[in-house]
Amino acid sequence: MSVTLPRTPLYTDHYEYTMLEAALRDGSAERPCVFEVFGRRLPTGRRYGVVAGIGRLAEAIERFRFAEEDLQDLISRGVVAESTADWLRDYRFAGDIDVYSEGELYFPGSPIVTISGTFAECVLLETLTLSILNHDSAIASAAARMVTAARGRPILEMGSRRTHESAAIAASRAAYLAGFAATSNLEAGRRYDVPTAGTSAHAFTLLHESETAAFAAQIASFGTETTLLVDTYDITQGIRNAIDVAGPRLRSIRIDSGDLDVMATGARELLDELGAKDTQIVVSGDLDEYSIAALAAAPVDMYGAGTAVVVGSGAPTAQLVYKLVEVEGRPVAKRSEHKGTTGGRKTAVRRHKPTGTATEEVVVSQGEPEHQTGDKPLQVPLFRGGELTPQPTLDESRELLRQRLISIPWEGLKLSPGDPAIPVIMRHAGE
Repeated sequence: MSVTLPRTPLYTDHYEYTMLEAALRDGSAERPCVFEVFGRRLPTGRRYGVVAGIGRLAEAIERFRFAEEDLQDLISRGVVAESTADWLRDYRFAGDIDVYSEGELYFPGSPIVTISGTFAECVLLETLTLSILNHDSAIASAAARMVTAARGRPILEMGSRRTHESAAIAASRAAYLAGFAATSNLEAGRRYDVPTAGTSAHAFTLLHESETAAFAAQIASFGTETTLLVDTYDITQGIRNAIDVAGPRLRSIRIDSGDLDVMATGARELLDELGAKDTQIVVSGDLDEYSIAALAAAPVDMYGAGTAVVVGSGAPTAQLVYKLVEVEGRPVAKRSEHKGTTGGRKTAVRRHKPTGTATEEVVVSQGEPEHQTGDKPLQVPLFRGGELTPQPTLDESRELLRQRLISIPWEGLKLSPGDPAIPVIMRHAGE
């Protein structure tokens, strides 16, 4: 479905326009440059990162257009001069962008995005690029760990009430990319065709004179293909009431509090006793990858995860940076002791054993790696000459991530802190 989204030229930082104006004045704005997006390290405790937000970034760059009111606002607040506003009036990104595909894994030093063009057109995209990729990659990386911990059991994303309303939509998309089965966020369903699902809250039960009356109202509207929330009062009686009202063909019950392992085990025994052997158990309540893993042996059929997903489960940013690495074909690099960079445009391949297991990622500065059997190039075109290239669907990216998680050594899927799943080897051309 086509959705009208806002323009994005002011989704940025003031200093980008400061640099633009100074560069236009001294004549350096048109110098050909290369910028790269990468992470110096993974968030603490993580063994891999998931690239997410590429599709949203592509849309945002296409909407990076200035209306007259945008320019007048920048002028009136002294952000830019009239001459710079004249330059911005016809701004269209006309360069090239290469990326790791959405759903690809990344590691420290991976050149996730390479943006080539004039300094002026590229520098304006820094904040927009980082705000999208840092958020979405953080969410997808956390969500992928939860999916691994769930061991094939579906997870519903339900964190919209725990984050900014716009971030909630992006988080739903990123979680679905990572393997979540559905989201509770209806705008994510409309905008990105993410499957949606929902149950009911304790408020609906409290609205009615009795729990039985609440269940009856829900069943009257949705039939037995619904989920009844059974722990508003006494969970044992709640399950009995649910089956009394819906019968043994009730699709599922939800438990949202308490010791979920104990509660789920007791609920399964009671459901079976009542003849509801096919009624599934959904659990929710501040679940993260660790609590999901702890429920591996419990009779749980589906998880509902909220807060931990939308805040990246302790890592709310992917810690990606956007750095200038080349000017007019000449490598440039920041030499700070703690925040240094490697100059020159990078290319990257991931090496694999004949079995398909990834062994290392090779990143080469100013050249191409020497290709070996089993190498897979990592960057693909996103823009060419300012034109968006054909892109995979969200479901295709979701499948790519599933395949990539299969490819890394099993140690790399552990939730415990450790080294990155595979090493990244940095080389200069000819080495």
